[in-house]
Amino acid sequence: MKSWDDVAVWYADLASDRRRTTPEIAQKVKALTASAPTWMDKVKALAAFVQTDIRYVAIEVGIGGYQPHPAAEVFANRYGDCKDKATLLSVMLNEVGVKSYYVLVQTKRGVVTPEVPNVYFDHVIVGLPVPDGTDVGAMAEALVHDEKLGTLLLFDPTDTHTPLGKLPPAEQLNYCLVVYEAGGRLVKTPVAKATDNRFLREGRLNLSADGTLSGEITELRMGTVAIEMKTKLLAARGPERLKLIESVVSASISGFDVRNAKVEGLDSADAILTIRYGLRVPGYAQTAGNLLLVRPRVLGVKGEDLLEDQDRKCAIELRYTAVQGDSYQITLPPGYTVDELPAPVDLQSALGTYKSQSEVKDGVLTYRRVFEENQLQVPVAKLDGVKTFYRQLATDEQSLAILKAATP
Repeated sequence: MKSWDDVAVWYADLASDRRRTTPEIAQKVKALTASAPTWMDKVKALAAFVQTDIRYVAIEVGIGGYQPHPAAEVFANRYGDCKDKATLLSVMLNEVGVKSYYVLVQTKRGVVTPEVPNVYFDHVIVGLPVPDGTDVGAMAEALVHDEKLGTLLLFDPTDTHTPLGKLPPAEQLNYCLVVYEAGGRLVKTPVAKATDNRFLREGRLNLSADGTLSGEITELRMGTVAIEMKTKLLAARGPERLKLIESVVSASISGFDVRNAKVEGLDSADAILTIRYGLRVPGYAQTAGNLLLVRPRVLGVKGEDLLEDQDRKCAIELRYTAVQGDSYQITLPPGYTVDELPAPVDLQSALGTYKSQSEVKDGVLTYRRVFEENQLQVPVAKLDGVKTFYRQLATDEQSLAILKAATP
């Protein structure tokens, strides 16, 4: 392979006779798009069908690791691997006049580089040229712009939980090869904005004089943060779902009890995932004479793994950008006042930012923090600064508020 055109032509030849329609496929497309008047409506309807109704099953005998099965077989059997699903979707889109391309992806960043044409791809998705005037404002995360191909909307029909308009983390900030009629174009995929992936946690809690903390926790997850947790929850059943929630809590505290857990938003790929549960932690606050020592940051541990890396050779790499926020309101026990609060924190690094603040008003201790990771990669040259950032962050997470009992 002397050029990326060679790679693309090779793949196009492999798949040349695989994208043939059948009367059954045409009839299904007609039914799915009967009430879809616009280009985007048609794309959404067909993408959803292939994404959810065609099971992922990989049968890769011989050249089958690269060559897709015929669309007719995939449709009839209702299963296939990534390239099979991309092939069927391409055929169905063509039935309604929507053009599409195979897009070859390597899900490990750094394997594919522009200087070395190769066939080291392990995944196939589709790219759709977007007609002029189409409103794709909410889909910037999945758009690439190329001088030859124009604006392409990338879509992964294999990932059942990532909706149209978004890309799974492994496909972001990565090179992919768009295979068109007479060659190919190597393009770099975009990165989702941190604000598109959010994890917001709120706690309304009560602290008793014996140190017991109890109350209600609400967690909201959006974007990729939601998709990750939805994937785990949908694969779990009954008590296993509760264990997933408990595993999140156990990273921060021990000896707790989670009650009345409820999950909302599992029925739609792009819905906000909401998890609510009651929390009780005996002995959460430490007693010292007439003092109570309480950690305002109740749940959530950020980025401590990087602190263990002593001799790193490669760039720091995150799976995705994200914004994480915590807000806890802790009602103090009667007769107690705040003697000391953690100092506010405002940190910046090459990886992102972190802010936290504690305050007391009308007998309620409020702690808020926001952690934004806005870069997927940070060079080794900036590692020391990032380590310092995480050390300061970890110190803030363990900071205590000191409560003092009123003198009788």
